[in-house]
Amino acid sequence: MRKRASWLLLLAFLSLFSLALAKTPTSFCKCTCAGNSTIVALDAPATSQKSSPNLRERATKKTCNDCNRQFCLGYPFCQGVKEDQVFTTCFQRDSAKDQAVVWIFILATMGLLSYAGVRPWIDQWAERARQRRSYIPVSAEQ
Repeated sequence: MRKRASWLLLLAFLSLFSLALAKTPTSFCKCTCAGNSTIVALDAPATSQKSSPNLRERATKKTCNDCNRQFCLGYPFCQGVKEDQVFTTCFQRDSAKDQAVVWIFILATMGLLSYAGVRPWIDQWAERARQRRSYIPVSAEQ
């Protein structure tokens, strides 16, 4: 029974570990155009390219290097604004790995606190079980 629980715990840890490594943090570009700020996800909409007679959609992963004045001027919220009135800032949201570390910490802390709460009852039960095992009735017949 204990070996099976260990395997299940290991399997759960490995599945969380693989999920944490699978996702990278999302980058955002904050465009400030003439005092109005808008946040744009850099891994958002696909761009269209002509590589054949028909139009084909291809997703492009943008980085913080793409967060510049020209990038922001391409959006409707910056139309009609001079280039020197545009300010950009790039930032990232926490990755899935960071979130997994926080959740594992929270779950481990809750588990330890729960165990500390029920430990007196577990100790009493274990002591009674030890006393029952150490008591061996003596036979009346000799």
